[in-house]
Parts: sequence; structure tokens; C-alpha cells
Amino acid sequence: MPADENLRPAAGLRWGVQDCVATVTLNRPERRNAMTPTMWRGLAEIGGKILADAGVRVVVIRSEGPSFCAGIDLRMFTPEGVPGEDRGPGLDDPGFGEHIRAYQEGYLWLRDDRIVSIAAVQGHAIGAGFQLALACDLRVLADNAGLCMKEPALGLVPDLTGTKPLVELVGRPRAIEMCLTARTVGAQEARELRLAEYVVPAADLGARVADLARELTSTDAAAARATKALLAAAAANTLEQQAAAERVAQATLLRSMRGDTGGRPPG
Repeated sequence: MPADENLRPAAGLRWGVQDCVATVTLNRPERRNAMTPTMWRGLAEIGGKILADAGVRVVVIRSEGPSFCAGIDLRMFTPEGVPGEDRGPGLDDPGFGEHIRAYQEGYLWLRDDRIVSIAAVQGHAIGAGFQLALACDLRVLADNAGLCMKEPALGLVPDLTGTKPLVELVGRPRAIEMCLTARTVGAQEARELRLAEYVVPAADLGARVADLARELTSTDAAAARATKALLAAAAANTLEQQAAAERVAQATLLRSMRGDTGGRPPG
């Protein structure tokens, strides 16, 4: 399937699968890919379709234009709003929290153990865009990238699942400093803070992400998924709990392989 076959122009998204790599593209370059509720719901819908495809192993999140994502479309806070967008429930509506939960679903699927997700970030990744990059397992930044958690400067909190990975990556003190100053972190500092696995020249971003996707799919698919699940659980486990989880995962994986080979040992 060509990578751009599935178009969602109303949501500002396009996506597709080629071989075992799915690519999701933010496609509102005229707004620097500023995000709207329709985009968040579209990401959740696309995620469901991608996860239903057992052949997909890697998901790349990228964007058109000079910026990865300028954050929330600020017209949402004006009386006119964003053309074609539903304003959603009011603050006092009992469904307000569920409304935000629906938006978060556009981010949460990127952490699923069945895939490895990569954010390919060029230019600005602000607020909702920074949180989208944080939702991915890995981040490859162009050397012109700038990361900013803008929400507190707008009188908001980050509510698109970004606070937990930010603290896990940079630590609580640095996360407080970044969020409450709302400063922009450049690509080189982002790498020093563990917010980027790679920083490359902007012209090389697409090629480096493609190479990384190929490298990630060079391992056995079942082993890769089981290993990612183990790593995801490691932080919350004690050493003893993690050792037990490793034993269970290894036995489960080997039994599955034995079943696939008619009872013969693997190899």
C-alpha cells in the first residue's frame, strides 16, 4: 500500500503502510500543523486501524512543512473558533473529562507493545506537538528542531499524556523548569536531556528515520514485541518482579516458537 494512499484532508492527516512500516503525516502545513480536536480523533481512528494490522511493526509520525507541530490551533480559544470544528462540551459539562480522554486516545496507542513508534521532528514541536513526540518510543530530531511545553504559558496544563514521559526522560526538576518557563529546548540540548535518540541535519531526517525503521524490523517480530513489553514494565517492577517477568516472557516466546515448528526446538 503506498504510504500516502489513505487521506483525511478534513483532519489534516494522511497515512499508509508500506511493507511493515506505517507512516502517519500531519498535513496542515499552512497552519504549521497546529492541532485540532478533529486531528486528535483522527489520530485515534488511524491508530486503531494500524494496530489491527498484524503486519505493522514500526510507526513513523512525521509532518509536512517547516514545523513538526505548532501545538494547539489557538483559534480554538477565540469567539470564531476553528472553521468546521465542534467546540465540544463546556467546562461545567459532566462530559468534559471524557472529551479530553478521547483526545488522549490519539496519543496513547503509540505506546502499544505491538509496534515501535518514531517521531521525526523538524522545526518546532510545541505543546500538543511536543506531547505527540513524547508519546512515541523514539525521537529523531533535525538539527533545527525546538521543543517547548507551552501550555502553562497559555494558562493550561499539558493534558495529552506528555507529563509522565517527560518526567521519566529528564527527571522531575528539569521537567518543572521546562514546563514552567515554557522555554524552547534546541535539538542538541534535547539529545543531552535524553529527549532525542538521534539529531541529524534537517536534509537527512527522512533518510535516518527510514534507516532506523529498517534496523528495528531486522529482529524477530515476536521477540521484539515481547522485549518491548518487558522494557515497558521494567520501571514499575522490582528486580525480583522483573526477573520473574523475564522468565515468563521467555517461556511464552519459546513455547510459541515450538508450536510454530511442529515441536522441534527453535533453530
